[in-house]
Amino acid sequence: MTVRLLLLILASVSLSALAQLALKLGTGAAAEARTAGVGGEVGGLLQSPMVFVGLALYGLGALLWLFVLGRAPLSLAYPFVGIGFILTMVAGAMFLNEDVGLARVAGTLLIAGGCVLVARSA
Repeated sequence: MTVRLLLLILASVSLSALAQLALKLGTGAAAEARTAGVGGEVGGLLQSPMVFVGLALYGLGALLWLFVLGRAPLSLAYPFVGIGFILTMVAGAMFLNEDVGLARVAGTLLIAGGCVLVARSA
């Protein structure tokens, strides 16, 4: 695996994790708008800029992922998606004050270990 390919994979996975964070923030704002009577859940989602930011980040991440798939075997590239679980958990803990218990940390370490094993097999 080349450094360029690894960077493309990490960028795509990171954009997906950032998209999750943006969507979570956007849906929170949409729920507040719904309770304020702005026009239902869909109306609240359509009025939330963070929802659109999240969708744009997903789109950009998907474009990068297409480049990755054109240059790497799927069985090599796809396990790196597991890093997104780790990044998303860390982002939730840091920016959303979500509780991260021992079981969740252990699970993410198992995912990371699997990513390392797959990368070393390349």
